[in-house]
Amino acid sequence: MLSIRCNRWTAVAVAALLLPGTVLAQTPDHPADNTAKFPTGVDLKALTTSGSYLAARHASVERDAASAAAFYRSALRSDPKNNELLDRAFISSVADGDIDEAVKLAERVLTVDKSNRIARLVVGVQDIKQKKYAAAQTNINQSVRGPITDLVATLLSAWAAAGAGDAKTAVANIDKLTGPEWYPLFKDLHAGMIWELAGKDKEAGVRFERAYKLDDSMLRITEAYAHWLSRNKDAAAATAIYEAFDKKLARHPLVQDGLREIKAGKKLPPLIDSAQAGAAEALYGIGATLSRRGGEDLALVYLQLALHLQPNHPLALLSLADLYETVKKPQMAIKVYERVPASSPLKRNAQIQLATDLDSADRGDEAIKILKDVIAQDSKDLEGIMALGNVERGRKKFADCAKTYSLGVDALPANNDKANSVYYYYRGICLERSKQWPKAEADMRKALELQPDQPHVLNYLGYSWIDQGVNLDEGMKMIKRAVEQRPDDGYIVDSLGWAYYRIGNYEEAVKNLERAIDLKPEDPTINDHLGDAYWRIGRKLEAKFQWAHARDLKPEAEELPKIEAKIQNGLTDDPAPAAASADTKDAPSDAKKDDGKGG
Repeated sequence: MLSIRCNRWTAVAVAALLLPGTVLAQTPDHPADNTAKFPTGVDLKALTTSGSYLAARHASVERDAASAAAFYRSALRSDPKNNELLDRAFISSVADGDIDEAVKLAERVLTVDKSNRIARLVVGVQDIKQKKYAAAQTNINQSVRGPITDLVATLLSAWAAAGAGDAKTAVANIDKLTGPEWYPLFKDLHAGMIWELAGKDKEAGVRFERAYKLDDSMLRITEAYAHWLSRNKDAAAATAIYEAFDKKLARHPLVQDGLREIKAGKKLPPLIDSAQAGAAEALYGIGATLSRRGGEDLALVYLQLALHLQPNHPLALLSLADLYETVKKPQMAIKVYERVPASSPLKRNAQIQLATDLDSADRGDEAIKILKDVIAQDSKDLEGIMALGNVERGRKKFADCAKTYSLGVDALPANNDKANSVYYYYRGICLERSKQWPKAEADMRKALELQPDQPHVLNYLGYSWIDQGVNLDEGMKMIKRAVEQRPDDGYIVDSLGWAYYRIGNYEEAVKNLERAIDLKPEDPTINDHLGDAYWRIGRKLEAKFQWAHARDLKPEAEELPKIEAKIQNGLTDDPAPAAASADTKDAPSDAKKDDGKGG
């Protein structure tokens, strides 16, 4: 269902732009900011053809479509008859969303290969944008082959016919198409939109109702039908459709906006006001579906083409940004989220996700400012509050995140739902890390009251007690229960090993810490813990090896001098079980590694 056959090099180029990078590693802490490496005109002039080609291949591996397109075009200027370079420059331009440039290249591609279906599709979409409807139908009809491409081509050709004023033929051609069981959803939705644009409201209503009966959980079907009902029947009928959807997916911004408009006595306009918008809707709807089902390569093409026709389509923008996040390109997602119109009900969602991506790109201050602005608009916005607290916690602003999560606790519905436990858990972490243990303990207990077997809460509270030398039996039971649920979580297994260390059972400590190392070999804290345990059982050479490894893995700044001192001198203090360490009661150690990241 998700495959497309196309020119060999076109397929290779699409895949190269979306496969995981293998040249430069990208991590949440060290994102690859490819925007900083975009080639300048001087860069391009200085490169040979082979240099441009290699640079383009590298950019493709890094999924940097803009740089890849620029380098391929540079190489193509030096070797204009090279069809491989032409195909790669073309598809890179499509992936980058530079459709005007892609159209020029597509026309060159078609002089070499008249059957190139992606080139036909791109030229056909440009024809729709320019209202050249007859040419659009000719080009689009030559872009078909396969379930997805057949559907896209049929819908786009129908919108071209509708743009030319022939709604009857447009709908008839849609109805002729046969295929998989999911076709009717798109067929009825777009047939209804075409009839609605042509002023045939009765016919439109029949198709919207039929689509709704096929799938009442599809947002755009729900919207189209509710909008039609608000104008052609009554507000109560439209409200009922929206409220039914709200029960399936609570508080979707577009649904909430529709309900507000209806409550204000307004009749909702059609979703589509032109053939161009209808074609964009078809490309968006199928592109978004492909993206959710693992078809990122073709989804990227469709979403970029949708945005060429309708640059401010908020759902298409969100889908494209989500696709970039899926392929680990937060910098590219950031640029797309910034394009969501301020007037859209989805702007708030875009801002929250934009902040999350800014944080992952090590732009935490910008993320925090955006999220504070979101919360200023609605002090009970739980999603915004959670996002801000998470950024602050990840940035170790523990006093700040304790206050932020308190806003969330204050805004929680009084239903004791187990989902509420996460606010108490995260606030408990921030309180503990900001040296407010009694309050932190109360929050951890409340979190367990709401969700008794949550493994991360069991781990955190159980370890804290053992580290303080209190509630030792209960604390150990909690950690063991956490390990039973998450036996492959290196951080939780580390907690069990370190708990054994704290009570003086060094053999069990070694056994569990070695298991934790197998699960998380690159974690400095776990390596440091295992070194300590080895030392206590007399395996001193191995202990120094583990400490040296922990040092090389870049531990927290405050831990580095302690590790270096152990490498130099070993453990000089006498081992003291946790039960004898009453002076630590109000200051648990920082050895709990997960900080709620897995919770």
